[in-house]
Amino acid sequence: MVLPAGLWLLAFLLIPLSFMVSLSLQTGNLVDGFQQTLHWQNYTEGLDTYGGTFARSLWYGLLATVACVILGYPAAYWIAFRAGRRKATYLLLILLPYFVSFVLRTVAWRHVLSDSGPLLGPLRGHGLLPAGFHVLDTGFAVVSGLAYNFLPFMVLPIYVALQRIDPRTVEAARDLYAGRAQAFGRVVLPLSLPGVFAGAIMTFVPASADFVNAEVLGGPGDTMIGNVIRAEYFESGAYPVASALSFTLTAILLVAIFVYARTLGTRNVLEAPR
Repeated sequence: MVLPAGLWLLAFLLIPLSFMVSLSLQTGNLVDGFQQTLHWQNYTEGLDTYGGTFARSLWYGLLATVACVILGYPAAYWIAFRAGRRKATYLLLILLPYFVSFVLRTVAWRHVLSDSGPLLGPLRGHGLLPAGFHVLDTGFAVVSGLAYNFLPFMVLPIYVALQRIDPRTVEAARDLYAGRAQAFGRVVLPLSLPGVFAGAIMTFVPASADFVNAEVLGGPGDTMIGNVIRAEYFESGAYPVASALSFTLTAILLVAIFVYARTLGTRNVLEAPR
């Protein structure tokens, strides 16, 4: 049963990752070719040059993940316990934007956040905003775009975790004189933590590595590491540097996930619904 998944990881993760690590230690150029020289300076120079960009990417990814939890948990809770027979309809509405290209959705979000868009346009027309106020080309716009694009990654795992909760446990808490807030805090929330854990990982990893939102919605000071990697690959042709940056980002994300799992208590989280 494990063989298909293992072959998939071997073919599309481990082998490409090994090639990327090998390329990150090479030197050369597109004209003369690249040679393996174990050039570790690609890593040290990348961290020295783009350390602030790495930090900004992780910070934007964290903010987007927190925003998705704040927005996604109530939505998943309502669908799981209040939507009744229309659960599938509301889940389809959440997934419906994914039938449109990621880039087109981000460009559409740029129109929504523009000074003359449907959100700020009426406020500006009634004089409710300062003259120099704008949202586009700011970090807030980038985080908003990330949260908008990756929100379903948070809603669906939380919804699945909430669906697994036996309603009788909540009824038992109420029978033991627990109020709604106590029943939620002592029963529903702990049992839904596996969904929050999975949703946070599924949101934080792609959000931190994204480059489309920063390029479309952000300004010069909102560059993320994904923008740098794309530029090194496709514009500069510096494949070893881009590979080193890519592997560094992968390592940082793995460490962040490990710390998050240890802090939250992975074993307790995974055993919560049992």
